[in-house]
Amino acid sequence: MVQPFEEMEGILNVESGYTGGHVENPTYEEVKSQKTGHTEAVLIEYDETRLTFDDLLEMYWQQTDPTDAMGQFMDRGDSYRPVIFYYNEAQEKAARDSKRRLENSGKYKDPIVTDIEQAQTFYRAEDEHQQFYKKNPRLYAEEKRQRQEWVNDRKQVGIE
Repeated sequence: MVQPFEEMEGILNVESGYTGGHVENPTYEEVKSQKTGHTEAVLIEYDETRLTFDDLLEMYWQQTDPTDAMGQFMDRGDSYRPVIFYYNEAQEKAARDSKRRLENSGKYKDPIVTDIEQAQTFYRAEDEHQQFYKKNPRLYAEEKRQRQEWVNDRKQVGIE
């Protein structure tokens, strides 16, 4: 999620982290255990004079599988579920309208299961999990390749 957003004009900062759980200051290992209730997320700060929340939503839909409630690509489990977090009523409305447009587009055969939830406390992930794509370019490239294969496999069997 980080790289595509960081490359958008008007993005000020993108941080990886966790939100929505019942443990304060969780670690990656705790979240990965699926026992804290957290979702892995990114916190995006942007210049509202150059980008809109709708612009961020449009980018989000291109980075995720909105039909997979239990993970994203090879990342499985509730902590990887697709969800859009909002901070105010305008963002909630924009997210729900955007989801409705995607549902009505016919792009996916399966239902759109992405949740839309009010933002809760965001806990920044450990430094080694920030800008993973820059710190681990070979591993990131391999994961990106595997994700593309996963998407292609789903298309071949008519899932997407």
